[in-house]
Amino acid sequence: MFDIGWDEMLFTAIIAIVVIGPKDLPRALRTAGRWMGKVRRVSGHFRAGIETMIREAELEDMEKKWREQNEAIMKAHPASDLPEEPIGPDPGMGDPPIPPTAYPDAPEIAASADPQLPLPPEKAG
Repeated sequence: MFDIGWDEMLFTAIIAIVVIGPKDLPRALRTAGRWMGKVRRVSGHFRAGIETMIREAELEDMEKKWREQNEAIMKAHPASDLPEEPIGPDPGMGDPPIPPTAYPDAPEIAASADPQLPLPPEKAG
């Protein structure tokens, strides 16, 4: 980010030891670290706010496109084109399974209605 080399860091450390002194250097470094932490937190909050604004703008654009597409579809297919009776289940799906309680007198029919299912142990003999 700052493109600081090792020789520049060594030079800065020597100047810091001479100017600040070895006794106060840890406290100065700790204070500098705290400032850097605060700067990072503020920049993180700023970045998060910008990203949120971008996401909201993208969502608004998408909602606008969806509304336009919905209006175009509704104009192409007005409500008078809809069937009056509700459409039933898909005929290609087959009949829905019959629950075993539909035949209380013949439990073996419900158990053996599907040849893929194994019979209960008492019926398997």
